[in-house]
Amino acid sequence: MSAYDVFQLFFPYILSGISIGGQYALIAIGYSMVYSILRLINFAHGDVFMVGGLFMVFAAASFPLWVAIPVVIVLVVLLGFLIERVAYKPLRTAPRMSVMISAIGVSYLLQNLALYFTGGLNRMYPAIPWISDTISIFGVTTRRVTVITPFLVVALVFILVWLINNTKIGIAMRAAAKDFDTSQLMGIKINSVISTTFIIGSFLAAIGSILFFTSFPGVFPAAGAMPGLKAFVAAVFGGIGSIPGAVIGGLLIGVFETLIRGGDIILGPAGLGILSGSMDIAAFSDAFTFVLLVVILVFRPSGLFGEKPTDKV
Repeated sequence: MSAYDVFQLFFPYILSGISIGGQYALIAIGYSMVYSILRLINFAHGDVFMVGGLFMVFAAASFPLWVAIPVVIVLVVLLGFLIERVAYKPLRTAPRMSVMISAIGVSYLLQNLALYFTGGLNRMYPAIPWISDTISIFGVTTRRVTVITPFLVVALVFILVWLINNTKIGIAMRAAAKDFDTSQLMGIKINSVISTTFIIGSFLAAIGSILFFTSFPGVFPAAGAMPGLKAFVAAVFGGIGSIPGAVIGGLLIGVFETLIRGGDIILGPAGLGILSGSMDIAAFSDAFTFVLLVVILVFRPSGLFGEKPTDKV
């Protein structure tokens, strides 16, 4: 097999993996930002992502897409803001376990509301012009969303990093992430900082939802559970609290997951010829993500770019 044949064999999976990984990264950034300030894993974040998909299904049935898309983004942002104000703000001084239970409760509430409004049926996500179009790259046919996702993710991350480093609210967010209690004593409006963090995370989840469901158009009540868990693993892998780490973690998980799904083809007679028959390697694509989580927690609990905890004297 020539080098070009090997390239043609791996390129579709790597391209798809980078796209999916970018979508995981957008969700993972929300996890990282909330954790860095509140030390809270927002388990409802994946379900906010799912609700964004349902919002688009219903909005596209009532409005033109050029109206539906911004309306959905605004609704998802408002949902994230509402969740923080109703479910988390009253528990600001409560034990961390209470806040975590509240997050799990919000997650199941969103899933059950989705079940009520959809009847548990799989709703088809509307095709969005241009990004849903099919294109050919190096002889590989794919949707345009697969190509634009990594560029969009990089652009959003650069904007977010600039916002955090160069704006007043960004500096307040960094201060709160460094020392929550001291930030309050220094006059930082901590409630505004936390609400802004949820708004940004929800905005990124809304964008990720549009990209994800354009590639995988079935929306159902549990559609956000697995992407949310994988995004959480990506955040832990990169170092929870680190935005670049969340992006790199998402991309790596997306690429390896896609390669495993295509393992039978890559390693089979039509590919590298290592396997003589099918072994159904794709069945382990989800398991890989959680095995990776165990390995990271055992050997590097702080992740690739996370700060090691220090004891204060």
